[in-house]
Amino acid sequence: MMDRLKKLAAYAWASPNTLLGILMALIVGRSTNQWVWVDGVLEISGPKLASWLNRPWGALSSITAITFGHTVLAQSREAHDFTRAHERIHVRQYERWGPAFIPAYLGASGFLWLRGRDCYRENPFEKEAYGE
Repeated sequence: MMDRLKKLAAYAWASPNTLLGILMALIVGRSTNQWVWVDGVLEISGPKLASWLNRPWGALSSITAITFGHTVLAQSREAHDFTRAHERIHVRQYERWGPAFIPAYLGASGFLWLRGRDCYRENPFEKEAYGE
């Protein structure tokens, strides 16, 4: 019973970001996206989403997958398979940080960028997700 309550609290704490991910998928892909529930996470992919992710994003040439709460947007089902372990670490981070995750992530990246460092690979959230 207590584990179930903890999990429910984690979903609630991350839910503003989860809704952001769902909204982005609806805006970008409309009805062309494939929505699949995998181990408590909504995985969304599709051709319009792939086109949107597969463009330059600041320090990154493209994004294979990106997590928002309990929602992962990816270029394809294969991309979900390839990035699942990494993105699940981000899901856990959202469960810990809740609504503060995105500002904390962007703040860490901005701090690194201002210091002339790699704002993606040296971001502590990414380092944790890559197991470094």
